[in-house]
Amino acid sequence: MTTRRLLSYINKGTEYGQFPRVFGYNLFILATWIPAVIFFHDNVGEVTRISGPSMYPYLNTSYNENQKGDRCWVNKFRPTQNLERGMLVSFRSPYHPEVLAIKRVIAVEGDRVITHAPYPIPIADVPAGHVWVEGDNCDANKTLDSNHYGPIPLNLIQGRVTHVLWPWASSGAVRWWEFKGRTRVLKGRREMALRFE
Repeated sequence: MTTRRLLSYINKGTEYGQFPRVFGYNLFILATWIPAVIFFHDNVGEVTRISGPSMYPYLNTSYNENQKGDRCWVNKFRPTQNLERGMLVSFRSPYHPEVLAIKRVIAVEGDRVITHAPYPIPIADVPAGHVWVEGDNCDANKTLDSNHYGPIPLNLIQGRVTHVLWPWASSGAVRWWEFKGRTRVLKGRREMALRFE
C-alpha cells in the first residue's frame, strides 16, 4: 500500500513507468561525466583556496583583516616542465601529505641556497630532480617550507599557480618574473646538479 502511494506520487504528471527510464537516463548522463571531471581536476586544473599567512603579502593580502583567503587557478598540465625561479607551485607537503601547500620556487636543481633558520646548515645545494621552495612571509615562524624540510622532489609538485581569481582587487595573472626574494641564491647549471643513483 505504501509502495503504491510512493510510486503514484513519483509518477504524478508523467505516464506510468516513465520515471525509472528518465531517472536511469539522467543517472547515465551524470555517470558519463564523472570520469571527465576527475580527469580535468587531476590533469588540467582547479580553483584552490589560499588560506594561512605563509604567502602573505603576495597572496592572501587580507589575511590580517579576515580569514576568507584568495582563490587561485592552479594549472596542472605538465607542472614540472620548465620550472623557473619565482614561480608559484602547489605540492603535497612532505610533513603533512594530506595538505596541499603553495610556495614559491626559490632555487632549481644545480643552484646553491643560503638558507635561513631552522635549516641545519648555512648553505644547501639543490640536487637533480628537486627544487627549493619558500613562503613569501618574512616571519619564518609563519611558513613551513624548504628551510624546514629541505629541497622537495619534483614528483610532489602537482600544479602551478597562474592566476588570482578572487578578490577582484588583486585578480589577474601571477607575475612571478617580477619577484625579488629575500633568500640569496647562487645560480648554477642544471647539468652540474648533484645526482643520486
